[in-house]
Parts: sequence; structure tokens; C-alpha cells
Amino acid sequence: MTLVSSPALVEVPESTSINTILKDRVARSGDETLIERRDTADGPWIKVTARQFEDEVLAVARGLVARGIEAGDRVAIMSRTRYEWTLVDFAIWAAGAVAVPVYETSSPEQVQWILSDADVRLVIVESGAHAETVRSVRQHLPTLADILLIDDDAVLDLRKAGTNLSAGIVTQRRDAVRRDDLATIIYTSGSTGRPKGVELTHGNFAHLAMNAAVGIPELLRAENARTLLFLPLAHVFARYIEVATIAGQAVLGHAPDIKNLVADLGTFRPTYLLAVPRVFEKVYNSAEQKASSGLKARIFAWSARVAESYSRALDTPSGPDRALRTKHTIADRLVFSKLKATMGGQLQWAVSGGAPLGERLGHFFRGSCVTILEGYGLTETTAPTSVNLPNQTVIGSVGPAFFGTDIGIADDGEVLLRGPHIFRGYRNQPKLTAETFVDGWFRTGDLGRLDEHGHLHITGRKKEIIVTAGGKNVAPAVLEDRMRAHPIVSQVVVVGDQRPFIGALVTLDAEMLPGWCAANGLPKLSVDEARVHPKVLAELDKVVAHANEAVSKAESIRKITVLDLDFTEANGYLTPSIKVKRAKVLADFAGTVDALYGAPVATAHPAANHH
Repeated sequence: MTLVSSPALVEVPESTSINTILKDRVARSGDETLIERRDTADGPWIKVTARQFEDEVLAVARGLVARGIEAGDRVAIMSRTRYEWTLVDFAIWAAGAVAVPVYETSSPEQVQWILSDADVRLVIVESGAHAETVRSVRQHLPTLADILLIDDDAVLDLRKAGTNLSAGIVTQRRDAVRRDDLATIIYTSGSTGRPKGVELTHGNFAHLAMNAAVGIPELLRAENARTLLFLPLAHVFARYIEVATIAGQAVLGHAPDIKNLVADLGTFRPTYLLAVPRVFEKVYNSAEQKASSGLKARIFAWSARVAESYSRALDTPSGPDRALRTKHTIADRLVFSKLKATMGGQLQWAVSGGAPLGERLGHFFRGSCVTILEGYGLTETTAPTSVNLPNQTVIGSVGPAFFGTDIGIADDGEVLLRGPHIFRGYRNQPKLTAETFVDGWFRTGDLGRLDEHGHLHITGRKKEIIVTAGGKNVAPAVLEDRMRAHPIVSQVVVVGDQRPFIGALVTLDAEMLPGWCAANGLPKLSVDEARVHPKVLAELDKVVAHANEAVSKAESIRKITVLDLDFTEANGYLTPSIKVKRAKVLADFAGTVDALYGAPVATAHPAANHH
């Protein structure tokens, strides 16, 4: 086994909890702004000081206690990313209870499973539609006492409910919570089967948040540090940032509707962001499309090359030379400054996780407007377990081990992890928990390698390795990521298990298609028309050729099929964290895959390359 370790910068005392992180922030910041909130989608940002937030948290916590919530009880939250999510989350913790997030897009069946498995006592939902989802399965939830609606003044009602309760009851509850107590049960959005309940403690969050505040001050303690959360708070990544922001000195904002994100970035003006690679792909593709023809297109292409050269030069001992710096200044005036403006004008850092970003985007953004710190983690690791640091970035890697983390690479290439941020187990699944640990190491199921800098590179999923009929082992991720970088490609699922060669199912991006058609002299095509159009297919052949440059001939894609639909959360092919449910796609499109090879698996034989 190869191994790297990173020492912890902060040891978390046994008496520490997420509650003490907020208390410490109030002691540090008092009447300074902690959160900026909005009452309406386009209203002004209203400042909430650290002390005001704590007062509101304790008032809501008193309401929860008045409604019969005991220490250790589970309270679920089902809502978009908004101020009330964070308020209720911290109130649940202050009451000594356990928060159970539910994706606001979850189906009744998923809601029923999560609420029953976690034995939830109270559900706080955002809207009438969410309440209806819960009510539709309520007869299967005997321990559920009530459903409260944020849109129907749930927060105000909880505050009122707690007014007759002595404040000391809640502060006693809050102060009794310890590092090893359960803080939350997060159900993994799972690309297969039923979601698993990942049990995370206060210490898991405190370790990462307190170490990040010291170890990444450029993000969390910089003057005027502020971040806008738009990823779902039901996801561990956003949840961790919610706590880490409070552990540092930053101001937190919430953006509930991704459709308004550009406008929200413009008014909130964050200095750092967290996002998934798809967001950066969209920013790049939109900018490229705006400059879709003639001189504008040539300027954008030239600027993109300058950005990449500049970023690569930053990794050399001498840095960018004078000629490159001059080009960079010109490109900044023509292109980069506009990109910076679309992201609010103050953005310096972004943290990307959830899927690989790719070197091209990493270099483009660092060389143009924002340094993306790519990281890696899972729900089971309370989010980041490795991350590139401002002064320790290797683009294409997911960074060195996070503070206090050991990373091991097993003989078969599996990434193994140890550290105080690793979850305590899967809820109600002792057998699965035991299988997931080997000699104290958490088995991630991901494949990776460590480079000469001690940075981790993720090379694929252990379970997703495709073995061709010729016995070749192929990791689909690298091919899929390279293809998805093209504006008109939405999703890619590489196939070829027990087949004579590698193929792929491709879906088109309906949003980006009109702009691409206009730039390429085509009329506006629907997805159905585009998937069979010779010019689109010729473009996809180029995309495949580019993807194949990253692999050997035996691993290269020989043939693709373009589907007549996209994979979405609504049709069940994407998880809420935008991961493709590979097993479901392969099951539902088995006939399409057979047609790609001209035969079912047992009798497959090579075919000519056609679409």
C-alpha cells in the first residue's frame, strides 16, 4: 500500500460540537454580519449579525423543545437552499436533536424510506407541494408527529411556541452536546438501490471546519470573505461549507433558484464559491457561445489559449514571461474581465467537487478569472478528504490529503481513508458498515493514484470498471469527462462490458444546441433532428476522437449512439447531485446497447463504425 498523511492543524476537544462553533463565532464577531438573507427573490440583501442569528437559532430551538423534540430525536428538513434551511439546521442542533436532510426533488417513495429508516419525529418542509409529498406516505410513518411549512410561517410559529419556555432549557441542551454525538443522517443519493443513511457526528464536521478555517485562511478568513450557497443543502458538500463558513470569518448567503444564479452572484458578490464541474462547463460554454462567430470567436479562442498558457506558466519556476503577461493583460481587457463580472466581480476562489473537472477547464479558469481548487470527498467523509490548496495546487489532481487525513492506495488501486472526519457507520446496517472498513481504513470504492507531490488523482470507480470481451480493463470516467466538456454534449455513458470494443450512449444538451447550430450555419434543430443530422454527427466524431486521445487504442470508443432524450433527475436517470445512475441507464437501454453492437452480449462481434 502507498500512503500519504497530512497532520491536523487543530485537535478537536471532546466538548466541541457544531453548537460551540457558532458560540465561538458570536464571541469573535458579535455584531458583525454573519449571514445576508433575502425576503424575496429580487429584494435587497438584509444583514444578520452573528448575535442576531444565534438569538434566532435559540428561539426556534425553544419552539422545537416546546413541541416535544427530545435530545437525539430526528427532525427532517425538505427545502431548497435558503436562509431558513441554515436557521432550522442550527436550531435542531441547539435542541440536541439530529437533522435529517431530504432533497426537495425526492419522490414519495424516497421520502417514505428516509423518514421511516431515520425514525423522524417532525418534518419541516418549504412548500405545500413538499407537504403533499410527505402526506401521501404519512400512513406508513407512525412516529411522525407533524409537518410544518416554511412558506406558512413555520419559523414564526416555532418562535411563538417557545416563548413560554425558559431559555435555560435550550442552552442546557445545546451545551450538553458533545463531539461524538450524532449531528445528522444524510441519505446518499445513491446511483443504485435504496439510499443509505450515513451517520455523521458533530466531531466529523468540527474537525473539517476548524481545520479549514486555519488551513485555508485565503477562503474562510480573508477580509470581506463571503460565499453564496446554491448547491442543495441536502448534499454533504453544501452542508459542510455552511458550518465551515461560520468556523471562519466569512459571510454566508443562499441562492434558492439556479435560474437566478447570475443575477444573485451580481448582487451578492462572493469571494469564494463551491460548485460542481457542470457549473464551470456551463460558464465556459456560454461565454464561448456568446462569441460564436467571426472576430469575436477568434478573440475568445485566442484568449482561451492565453489563459491556458498563463496558468501552465504559473507552475514553472520562472512563471509567465513578459510577452505572455502582455497577452494576458489584453485578453483580460477583451474577455476575462467580462467573465469576472458575470460571477459578481469579486470571486477569487472556487472549490469544485462531485466529479472530475478536467485539466482544460482548470487551466482556463485559473488563467482567466478564478482559481478552482478541485477536491475529493464522499458523504461518508463529511465532504472534503483531499483538496488543492491555494499555495499547493496541481491542476488535474484532487489535491493533497486534508489536514488530519491518511490516504492509502491498496494494491488493487482502491483509495482508502482514515481520519476524524470519517463517518461512524450506516444507519441500521451493521453488516454493510463492517464490510466498508478494513483494518480501520474506510474503503471508498474509488480507484486512484498518488503523484510525486503527494496529490491524489481519481482514476475511476471500482464497480464501474468495464472488462471487454478481450479482457481489457477500461475506466469509463476519463472518456466520459472529456466528451462532456463539449457544449452540445450533456451526458455520456461508456459501455462495453463483455463486448468486443468500447461504445457510448450520448445525450445532447438542448440548452446549448441552438447557439451551436447558429454558429455552425444550421437552422434551429430539435434534439430529435440534431441526433441524426450529418453535421452534428461529424462534430460528435471529433468529440470522440478528442476523448480517445487520453486512452490506448484498446480502450478507445469505436461507436456511439445518440439518444432522443437527456438524463435528468425528473426522469430518474440522474441523482440530485447530478451523477448518472449507470445501472438504471444500462438496464433501461439494454436494447439500445445491443443494437449498438448488432447483437446481445453473448454473441457480440465487431461492427463497422456508424451512428
